[in-house]
Amino acid sequence: MPIASDITLDISKFSPENVTESTRKAAALLENITTTGPRWWEVDIEKYREMWELGQTSLPKPVYLPEALDGTVPSRDAGREIPIRIYKPDNSRPSNGIFLHFHGGGFVLSTHKHSYSTLREYANKCQLTAISVGYRLAPEHLYPAAMYDSIDVAEYMADHAMEVYGAPLRFLGGESAGACLAALSALQLMRSRPSYKLSGLVLPYGLFDLALGLPTVAASKKTLMINLEIMERFVGAYAPGMSTAERKSPCVSPLYEDLQALVAAAPTGSLPPALFLCGTDDPLLDDTILMSSKWSIAGGETIVKIYPGATHGFTVFPGLPVAEEANAVTLQFMQEKLSDSA
Repeated sequence: MPIASDITLDISKFSPENVTESTRKAAALLENITTTGPRWWEVDIEKYREMWELGQTSLPKPVYLPEALDGTVPSRDAGREIPIRIYKPDNSRPSNGIFLHFHGGGFVLSTHKHSYSTLREYANKCQLTAISVGYRLAPEHLYPAAMYDSIDVAEYMADHAMEVYGAPLRFLGGESAGACLAALSALQLMRSRPSYKLSGLVLPYGLFDLALGLPTVAASKKTLMINLEIMERFVGAYAPGMSTAERKSPCVSPLYEDLQALVAAAPTGSLPPALFLCGTDDPLLDDTILMSSKWSIAGGETIVKIYPGATHGFTVFPGLPVAEEANAVTLQFMQEKLSDSA
């Protein structure tokens, strides 16, 4: 009988023939958005953020949910608080748990208040309290400020979420740079709170290698939200002067973490279940493929969903079928993990 591969892929996901017309149109629109208007590194960063708030950039004007609540969490730095944004289920019934969210934006843009409708869906369709973390941004605050803030909030929620919010910390998640911070925070919880067991991680189009040397990002030139030049701007603002070897430190780039050693030392004996989502036209595709493979090799339950022709950030396109599909998968993943924990 034919030799069977030990590793299999659904290669149809990578075929250009399987890209839908709606996904192609979204990519063309995104390329136009990315190439028009000022770039954040071409103007003063504070000015750019003000312009974004006023809808004066090529990016969509931020959307705020008026029903959300503001809060703070203690920082490791004496006298400083980390801001958070809290979204409770609309039905006022008890929450099933906390979804801790780390926003994207390349460690430079966006805030915890720039909430998309997906966070409200997490709250209402999974009966979760969705909390977004206001970690410090570059270039004003360099590495490791964002990571420290993210870890501080994750550890606080592991210790105090039940008494403060009436529900335990269940999920960590975030997009792009936020996925990096979510992964780093989850791995740190395994060290500092070794008995704590998360229900899962949600990691859309994550940046897991800040060295930016993987083939898909290294070769990317087309301006579909990000490419190598744009990513170098973001990472350069976050970790200026850091060598390639330093960027490959596991506390900077989670892709280089020794996951098998971490699991061997953990009382729970496993990594949290993780959902990875990425499009085939995303320069960070290799980040997702390699990080999810390492997660699986270390024995973690791993679900990888690949979307033909989808670009970086595709899940936030309202009405885009491929985005709706990915968001439905995310909701199903969390509902299943909550059921497993019941």
